[in-house]
Amino acid sequence: MADLLTAEAVREELGGLTDWSGDPTGISRTVQLGSFPDAVGVVDRVAVVAEELDHHPDIDIRWRTLTFRCVTHSAGGVTHRDFDLARRIDEIVRSAR
Repeated sequence: MADLLTAEAVREELGGLTDWSGDPTGISRTVQLGSFPDAVGVVDRVAVVAEELDHHPDIDIRWRTLTFRCVTHSAGGVTHRDFDLARRIDEIVRSAR
């Protein structure tokens, strides 16, 4: 099982990400894409990465707006796995814009 991060460690890691917020209970980012198909395409690409990492975000789809929430449920909070996934999500979002 992955080690939980402290509040200080989460703040530090968040400092290296754009548009993510959170605390030791979870981190999240909301993005808006150009169209509904663009948003669903991003979700599809995130799904492939999530399967590769065996770590799956919670995803909320509202037309062109996506909210990603990362938390290691099995550990009961945020771990480094969540930040690894967040960075991969950021790469996908950047390439979709």
